[in-house]
Amino acid sequence: MFTGLSEKITGVFKKLKGQGVINESSLKEALREIRVALLEADVSISVAKEFIEKINQKSLGKEVFKSITPGQMIIKIVNDELIDLLGSKNSEINLKAKSPVLMMMVGLQGSGKTTTTAKLAKWLELNKKKKVLMASLDIYRPAAQEQLIKLGEKNNISTLSLQKNKKPLEICKVALEKAESEQYDILLFDSAGRNHIDKKMMDEVALISKKFNLTETILVGDSMTGQDAVNTANSFSEKLDLTGIILTRVDGDSRGGAALSMRTVTKKPIKFLGIGEKIDDFEIFHPDRIASRILGMGDVVTLVEKAAKEIDKDEAEKLQNKILKGRFSLSDYSKQLDQISNMGGIKGFMKYLPGLSNFKDKIEESLENSEIFKTQKAIISSMTKKEKFYPDIIKASRKIRISKGSGTSVQEINKLLKQFKKMSQMMKKMGKNKNMDNLMRSGQLGDIQSLMNKNKLI
Repeated sequence: MFTGLSEKITGVFKKLKGQGVINESSLKEALREIRVALLEADVSISVAKEFIEKINQKSLGKEVFKSITPGQMIIKIVNDELIDLLGSKNSEINLKAKSPVLMMMVGLQGSGKTTTTAKLAKWLELNKKKKVLMASLDIYRPAAQEQLIKLGEKNNISTLSLQKNKKPLEICKVALEKAESEQYDILLFDSAGRNHIDKKMMDEVALISKKFNLTETILVGDSMTGQDAVNTANSFSEKLDLTGIILTRVDGDSRGGAALSMRTVTKKPIKFLGIGEKIDDFEIFHPDRIASRILGMGDVVTLVEKAAKEIDKDEAEKLQNKILKGRFSLSDYSKQLDQISNMGGIKGFMKYLPGLSNFKDKIEESLENSEIFKTQKAIISSMTKKEKFYPDIIKASRKIRISKGSGTSVQEINKLLKQFKKMSQMMKKMGKNKNMDNLMRSGQLGDIQSLMNKNKLI
């Protein structure tokens, strides 16, 4: 998300940083380029115009032009305005109500509403430790109820059983009775959608809102549809008392115009982002972190949070002990490859790390397209236990056997062994610095290492 916009804005900033003096003329040209970038990213004209005007007003102050680093000052102003545009701070989901807390998902058909219902349910169970029940109210789309039930079964989420020959309002009553009798904390309603906004759909969800005391009425919007998603959100917000928005298919939207326009147009906060197909490809919408990503500053905090979920604490402690004793093996390395893959591979890392936009194509080509992780995993899997722990014994005949077993070449095996040897040497250095203070002071571990230590990831 925001790939094209980020590249263009960081390009503008690069020009500004290269200018010793910034005057009104150069500022005007920079803002014009940012405005074009916003429009190309599918941001609505009114939002883009207002955004540029605010930046212009704040940038024309004498303190900016007299600053030692006027380029940096303007970048800060753009960053602050982006955060304000996106919502200043994240709007948490409201759980302050008597159990069961009632929530309803609304939106057009095909927006990813049913999948998002399951994602939100799982997120509430894992992160808020709540007992959640899902109920499908869609009696129109073929197998809609069955879809939610299957998602529930696959991900161990409680779901109301198939309700035949019942109207949505009746299904709500059945679901509420079950939620109350079985002491569920939250009840999620997955309402029916249409291909377009129509009176029947709106009347139906409006009636449910009237009959039941809903704590959250969340619109699910497909970010891939750009301005159509914004227009849909605006129509829903005019006719329903929406409490927030969840944007889906964010991973496939390189422009990001929907996210930038949504809050301004609807006056409703974006609460979550759907960032992939898996049940846990779901994250809280943090305006400040999104602004950092757009401006090429990365988002290390989110990366560390993702790592905390994927990395097993006991395994991490075992690995640390092995590193300190200089006993890091190819088996351990293989486990590290699994963890990186679980976090979305190199592409998953790239969007969170600062300053990688200029190297995006090269990194993807060298790591993703060659599928180096899969190749290395296959090589290690074809080794004996002894070879994994003592790679120095892997000579010509063993390399031929491993290459045949893994479907790789001897050259690829040599490359892995050479890479692992360098890594092992680094691990031994870390082992000699048992408290790791010297490495931290020398900067060899870096800021990310510091963050991981604070979050007890290693």
